[in-house]
Amino acid sequence: MFSALGRFSHRGRTWILVATGFFVVLASLWGTGIFDAVSEGGFEDPDAESTRAGEVIEDELGHDAVDVTAVYRSDELTVGDREFASAVQRTVDDLPDDVVADTTTYWDNGIGERERSVLVSEDRDATYVALTLHGDSTAERMDGLAEITGELRSEELDTHVGGPVAVEQELQDKAESDVVRAELISLPLLLVLLVVIFGGVVAALLPLAVGGLAILGSLTLLRALTHVTDVSVFAINVATLLGLGLAIDYGLFLVSRFREEMARGDVARALPRTLETAGRTVAFSGVTVMIAFAGLLFFPQPILRSIGLGGMAVVLFDVLAALLVLPALLSMVGRHVDSLRLPGSRNTITGAAANSSGVWKRLAHSVMQRPLRYLITVSCVLLAFASALLSTDIGSTDHRYLPHGSESRTAADILETDFPNGGNGQLEVAVTGEVAQPELAAYTQRLAELEGATGATVQRAGDTTAHLSVTYEGDPDDADTSRLVNDVRGEPGPDSAERVLVGGPAAQHVDNVDAIMEAVPWTLLFVIAVTTVLLFLAFGSIVLPLKAVAMGFLSLGASLGAVIWGFQEGHLASLLGFDAVGTIDPTYLVLILIVAFGLAMDYELFLLSRVREEYTASGDNPRSVAVGLQRTGRIITSAALLLVVVLAAMGASDLLFLKIIGIGLATAVVVDATLVRAVLVPATMRLLGGANWWLPRGLRLVHDRIGVNESEQ
Repeated sequence: MFSALGRFSHRGRTWILVATGFFVVLASLWGTGIFDAVSEGGFEDPDAESTRAGEVIEDELGHDAVDVTAVYRSDELTVGDREFASAVQRTVDDLPDDVVADTTTYWDNGIGERERSVLVSEDRDATYVALTLHGDSTAERMDGLAEITGELRSEELDTHVGGPVAVEQELQDKAESDVVRAELISLPLLLVLLVVIFGGVVAALLPLAVGGLAILGSLTLLRALTHVTDVSVFAINVATLLGLGLAIDYGLFLVSRFREEMARGDVARALPRTLETAGRTVAFSGVTVMIAFAGLLFFPQPILRSIGLGGMAVVLFDVLAALLVLPALLSMVGRHVDSLRLPGSRNTITGAAANSSGVWKRLAHSVMQRPLRYLITVSCVLLAFASALLSTDIGSTDHRYLPHGSESRTAADILETDFPNGGNGQLEVAVTGEVAQPELAAYTQRLAELEGATGATVQRAGDTTAHLSVTYEGDPDDADTSRLVNDVRGEPGPDSAERVLVGGPAAQHVDNVDAIMEAVPWTLLFVIAVTTVLLFLAFGSIVLPLKAVAMGFLSLGASLGAVIWGFQEGHLASLLGFDAVGTIDPTYLVLILIVAFGLAMDYELFLLSRVREEYTASGDNPRSVAVGLQRTGRIITSAALLLVVVLAAMGASDLLFLKIIGIGLATAVVVDATLVRAVLVPATMRLLGGANWWLPRGLRLVHDRIGVNESEQ
């Protein structure tokens, strides 16, 4: 099959490249429109109680939540001065009615003294205006905010615009700009590294072409998906960078093998041979990574499902570009693949693969001479890092994930530090049914008396729906706040109520954690089961797949532990330039776990496929491990280095969540490409010996019939 694909790519190279050109034009014109069709947010479970509470309140009573808070401050005036009041009032009066539904200021006549006291800072040199915007969705309110941001600013007073909609908008805008910056930073570095690795410019440009094509293809497919499901803007951020890294990896493997085959013959023979060996492994590796991304579809949060869809889309185009378009380019280039070589350069990758001895083989022999010592030492190191997971403190994404000095974070920080009740949050309680006023008042009083609550009031009441708020001190993801959420939900509602639903940011946090914890076991079961079957088909063993999965999770435990140590506990704060939040959003831990597992199995497949080939030829287990590591060591290390460059560029973002994802995945790649592949794999395979390849007769018949066998890697 793969040899035939190579022959087809050679014969039809002109038509393939012409069709690719038309696709690039289409994708550039239509696919890039994805940025106007994506959804915002996506961190909440759409079926959770907190989500339904918000929907009931808005559907029955209308939207009246505070969307934007505009903070006004003066170094010379106080809120009691006429000039201060006039400056704020002029700003509010000029806001368009078709954008702003309601405003609340310190000087409004219709508010009580308690509410008025909330709107002024302790030293009375600052106040904030609470705004409710028109719009049926966060996206519409974000558009409204964009229209009035300039009008909210006062010439006489320092102004900071914050609030939930402002935070959401700033997170989105910053993520988009930082991903573009990451690509602009990484692409020149990748080109330089590829030129050094290949020793020539032409060979180096081919993997980058695959990466660009894969990104355009994934954007086009994602835009098509927006017509049938929500696609989060953050899915594009993650998918494009990962797609670039994987495409370059696949291009690196194929171009390296093509150059090796060209040394033995002409293009007509080299291309089918390249696809038969490296191409087959690239296809299989792509499937394993897509399986990992598919595991994210088990989660209800749109952001995780979107990243799963985006990841599958970009890997699909990575594989298609690598197996169809890249061979056509190689056929066109032919022996000119070595053109524009660096002076004095040589094909270091191909040379390392062809040599029967080298540093990787010596390392393998060293490990296999003392396998138990190496296994115990490295395992203890990995377990030590993984132990940091015991101190995991789950939190949620909010203004604290924005860089210090960003406007909406500054506004939130001012409210928390300078306003007497600025740190108070609210639980939103929806009570449906025909509930009498005395009964509703009694229920509200019971809620106010719960431990951790600082008060409870009836915000609005209709004929069949009432909206109550329960205030609390602290952050929405504090442990005490989560207990209050559970206590409010456990408090019996009014006897005549049909249902009571609890929402608000704190309730969303509780529901988000519960949804993730419920989905994780099913996700792991799916990913492990399907990956094990695929590795069985690749290796013809039931021991190697189980060993690969076990070592993969040991490596991932260490990587996640490093994330907790570095980001939650803040040990990397000064180095990477961020303020530690003290908690970590489980969304990012799940993402790192799933994606890093797919990458780990990707590299495991490339290594063990070569080891299996040698073992099939010689039957010598230690020799096959040493030769396999030698012939794949440099190329896998180069691929890992290129991927780390892309991920580190993501980690250079000012946004904390992009730092966590980028540095977390880069750490996982480094750990897997060094400690696991160079030490744990040789040590465990030496200890297992012939048992590595054990396969019951019945399963052997299955593998011989449908298994994936490599000829020569």
